Amino acid sequence: MNIIFMGTPDYAEKILKKIILDDTINVVAVYTQPDKPVGRKKIMTSPEVKLLAQEYNIPTYQPSRLRDESVVEELIKIECDYIVVAAYGQILPRKILDHAPCINLHASILPKYRGASPIQQVLLNNERETGVSAMLMEEGLDTGDIIKIDRVEIPKDMMVEDLFQELTEVAATLTIDVLKNFASYKAIKQNESEATHCKKITKQDGLVSFDHALELYNKYRAFTPWPGIYLESGIKLKYIELIEDSSSGEAGEIIEIEKESIVVTCTRGKIRIFNVQPSSKKEMSVISYINGKRLVVSDTFS
Repeated sequence: MNIIFMGTPDYAEKILKKIILDDTINVVAVYTQPDKPVGRKKIMTSPEVKLLAQEYNIPTYQPSRLRDESVVEELIKIECDYIVVAAYGQILPRKILDHAPCINLHASILPKYRGASPIQQVLLNNERETGVSAMLMEEGLDTGDIIKIDRVEIPKDMMVEDLFQELTEVAATLTIDVLKNFASYKAIKQNESEATHCKKITKQDGLVSFDHALELYNKYRAFTPWPGIYLESGIKLKYIELIEDSSSGEAGEIIEIEKESIVVTCTRGKIRIFNVQPSSKKEMSVISYINGKRLVVSDTFS
C-alpha cells in the first residue's frame, strides 16, 4: 500500500521509522513543519521527520500553510491509499481529508485529553491509565471516529519522558496494525459528553508552591525537563520525591536534613528534595544550597 505521512517531532519520527521498515508499506511522501531556528544562536534545524525521510530518499514537503490552495493541489496529485498523521501541527483542509482516509494517532484515550499536551495532562491529573487512539480525521480537533485504542498503565512515579517513550512505541505498533487491518475495523463515534481538552504547555506552567505535595510532585513528573518546576523565588526543583500526601504542615518548612536531601512539609503532605538550581546558577545538591543559605531545621525553604 502507498501512504502519505504527516508529522514533525520525535514522536512522529519513531512512527515513521516503523512504517518505513515494513516491507508491505510504501511511503510516497512526507509532510512536516518548516525548519526553524533553535537555541541561542538561532541555528536553522530540520524536524526529525525530515531527516529520517531524507535518509530513505522519500520526497519531503514543508509548507508553511497546508491550507494554501497550491499546497493542497500539489498534495492531492500524489496517489495514496492512506494518509497517516502524527503530531503534524497543522489542520488538514477538507480537500485533503477527502483525498484518502486520514488516520491520526493521538496520545490519549479519546475523547479525554484532546489537544496539545495529553501526555503531560494525564500525569498532572494523576491518572493510572492512558493510551494511544487511532482515529479517522475530520475537521474538528481530535474529534474523529475511533478506529482502535491501545492502553497502557502509568506507574505512580513515571516521568513524562518515560511515558512519552512508551506511548511512542505503542503508537508505532498501532499504526501498522490499523493500516494492515483497516477494513476489519469499524470506526466508532466519540462520546462528546466525556470530552476534555488540554492546552499547550508554557514556561509559566512550571510555577509551584508548597501547598499540596501530590500536586507539586505531579507537576515535577509532567514538566521535567521542560519547562521544569520552580518556586516564586526562581529556584528550580530539579530532583524530588513524594513522601506522602495526607499529613498537615507548614508550607515549605524544613523538618529534616538528611545526608543527601531534605524533607519539606507542604500544607498537605511532604516531599524530599535532592537537587536544586538557583537563578542564573548551575544545578547543585540541596545540601550545598542550604549550607550556603545557612538554612536549618524549622526554617522555610525558598
